[in-house]
Amino acid sequence: MKTQVTLLILGLCLSSGVHVHGGCKEGFVFRNGGCVDTGRDAQQYKTKQSAGGCNDGFSYTGTECEDEDECDSVIPICGLDANCTNTPGSYYCTCRTGYRSSKGEKFTAVDSRCKDINECVEKKPCDPRQTCENTLGSFKCSCRDGYRKGRGDLACEDVNECVESRPDCGPNGTCRNTPGSYTCTCPEGFRNHGNNSRARCEEVDECVDNHPDCGPNGTCITTSGSYTCTCPRGFRNHGNNLSGPCEDINECDTDPSICGSESEGNCTNTQGSYTCACRPGHSNYGNGQGRCTTLTCDGYDDGGSDEQAEGGLERLWAMMRQNCENLISGDEDSSHTGHGLLEDVLTGTDELLSHSQSMDDNSQVTGLLTLMEKAMMLIGPQLKQNRTKMESQHTEAEFAVKRGKAPPTGSVLLTTESASFKTSWETAAGNGTYPGFTVVALVSYKSLNSTSASSFEALREEMQAEKRKEQQEQKVEVSLQIISNVVTACVSNPDSHHLDQPVSFTFKHPQEMNESERLNYTCVFWERDVWSRRGCVASSNSTHTVCTCNHLSSFAVLMALYDIKHTFELQLLTWIGLAVSLACLFVCILTFGLCRSIKGTRTTIHLHLSLCLFLADLIFLCGISRAQKAGCGLVAGLLHYFFLAAFSWMLLEGVQLYRMVVLVFHTTLRPAHMMAVGYGAPLAIVIVSAIAYPQGYGTDQHCWLSLDHGFIWAFFGPVCIIIFLNALSFLITLWKLAEKLTSLNPDLSNLQMIKGFTVTAVAQLCVLGGMWVFGCFMFKSVAMAYLFTILNSLQGALIFIMHCLMSKPVRDEYAKFLRSICNPEKRKYTEYTSNPSSNSQQPLKTNPSTGQSQL
Repeated sequence: MKTQVTLLILGLCLSSGVHVHGGCKEGFVFRNGGCVDTGRDAQQYKTKQSAGGCNDGFSYTGTECEDEDECDSVIPICGLDANCTNTPGSYYCTCRTGYRSSKGEKFTAVDSRCKDINECVEKKPCDPRQTCENTLGSFKCSCRDGYRKGRGDLACEDVNECVESRPDCGPNGTCRNTPGSYTCTCPEGFRNHGNNSRARCEEVDECVDNHPDCGPNGTCITTSGSYTCTCPRGFRNHGNNLSGPCEDINECDTDPSICGSESEGNCTNTQGSYTCACRPGHSNYGNGQGRCTTLTCDGYDDGGSDEQAEGGLERLWAMMRQNCENLISGDEDSSHTGHGLLEDVLTGTDELLSHSQSMDDNSQVTGLLTLMEKAMMLIGPQLKQNRTKMESQHTEAEFAVKRGKAPPTGSVLLTTESASFKTSWETAAGNGTYPGFTVVALVSYKSLNSTSASSFEALREEMQAEKRKEQQEQKVEVSLQIISNVVTACVSNPDSHHLDQPVSFTFKHPQEMNESERLNYTCVFWERDVWSRRGCVASSNSTHTVCTCNHLSSFAVLMALYDIKHTFELQLLTWIGLAVSLACLFVCILTFGLCRSIKGTRTTIHLHLSLCLFLADLIFLCGISRAQKAGCGLVAGLLHYFFLAAFSWMLLEGVQLYRMVVLVFHTTLRPAHMMAVGYGAPLAIVIVSAIAYPQGYGTDQHCWLSLDHGFIWAFFGPVCIIIFLNALSFLITLWKLAEKLTSLNPDLSNLQMIKGFTVTAVAQLCVLGGMWVFGCFMFKSVAMAYLFTILNSLQGALIFIMHCLMSKPVRDEYAKFLRSICNPEKRKYTEYTSNPSSNSQQPLKTNPSTGQSQL
């Protein structure tokens, strides 16, 4: 009810124009346009009654007018941001902290409302390092970016981003800390990306951004923090400043002798270059910037003689002379300069080499090689490329050319299919006046026939004399053969016949072959119609020969085959000895095979040993010098087999001796085992050798094993092993035999013992192959050669003497056989039986009565 009355009174006041003012002091109320003391009139207001009711701000309770509390309202009359204070008959509003009213400190809801005060704008309450945030009735201070809450009295302190955050300023930038932030400082030539002071430093592309002036012929290149102007050949930077524009070089003023002396040529400057005009008698070989040098064409007339200018050579000489004259006159024919001229020369050379008879004469070979040397030195300076290589059917050529103001340095290597040439640019240029270019050329002839007998005659006599002296007066014949392509090497050095530094050639052998006593590789060069080795040193392996020479010409590798002819006496001794051995071995075979009285293991071994030696000596005597290649290989294979088989049976003899002497009661070898060792093992070695290297059977001189690839060790290896093992068994035999003889007869004199040992040793040496040891020394001494020849050619005769004639059971059999022949009428049937007491092939047995052994 009070609320309704209050609102009614408020509406009446507004409609009647009464202005309510809330500016009265405490104890007063605004009424009737002025402030009335409520204390003085309080009682009056309480008791006053009239027909219109109570005064404003009061309500009638039935007995009196009572003050209404305007502040007691569900909806705050002063609003949420103000405090309401009730007074007798009225009220007033005051704003909360952080708010204010436009009507002053006290007001009524009708007059005004409280509005928030923006302290950040009006009072600026925060530190400069802070940001102020206004809130309803208040504000908030927080640290700016780059600051953090400080320690102590500091509200905020600066953050050093350069230390803590390590921002990326790039490899060329420097981080600098600032209050609340940082900057990337860039050096000259760099700038921050996107012009952001905190961005990384990146290089300024001077050529794109600033467009510097390098001139019409210069090229701008950005460098680290700057730029340079790169000038082409014939231009240079203005003022020698790398950033300056490019301007033409006047080569004619810079180097007045660039085209030679005034008498040789004139220089004319052009934009970025120059040209040389040569005077008569001079040429720069078609190179407009080349130095003019003296050129004469007299050397291209005929090559030196009529013989050297015959046929195709005459046409080639004329071609060279015409080209030379064109160079001097300046009338250059594009088809006959440089590359075109080289092609024509190789074609003409092919025509000559394709006819085998055209190069049979030494003078023609000299003409061709002389022509090629001169042609290469005329063609080389005209070639435009630094390297030129051309190949035809019979000829192959390669050039290396260097041009410049100063002579070149370093090494240079030219190669063809079968040879290479290595020298230095210093050697090629020489010590004379430098013409502005250096040429190195190599020509290889694939089919040059230069092996006529007259070209080797002097060299052959020289090499034969050297070999005869080395072989101690033995007769020596030398067979010479060119095994490599002939090559011509040329350099622009005019004094190429006496070089300061040696040059080297590497030649590839057509087939692998090592040097030996009978084979030698020699480096030769063509000198006045013959081959010579003066001034050259050769070093070879099986595949290549390296020639080191102190001059230049046309070179090749010469293979020398030394056919060492043994003296007639050695040959005669070999024939006689083998013939005697064959007869003796034949008798041995009959003896060991037919005499049943001497049957035994050792007899079997001697039988097969004699058989193998007989066949080996027979094949050697008949086929060692067989000429046909196929037949020679067969003979070599048979000799290899039967000699290995003979040594295998020698090994079995040594094994049998060891068993007889050391293993007294284990003396029998099984026949199957003996056959396997005596014939099977040699057969296996021969088969494996033939499969591994079939070309090893048969040589150019004899039907024996080749020395190439170590093939001879297919024979030497097993033989050395067998001789070593047999030497051990031989020594053991002598030692044990001495003990047995002493124990059997202590009264036997020393002379008799020595005689017995000597006979036994010689007999065993014949069977064990001990005489082959002398073969190791026959090449060092003539005496050893004779000794080896005699002992081995007579091995069969020695076996017959020691094991047949000096054996009493065998002599008895021979006596019976001779008596039956001499007295056929008294011949009676006799059956040969084995008598243990007379069987020389029995093993050592122990006498039961004496406990001694006998052989």
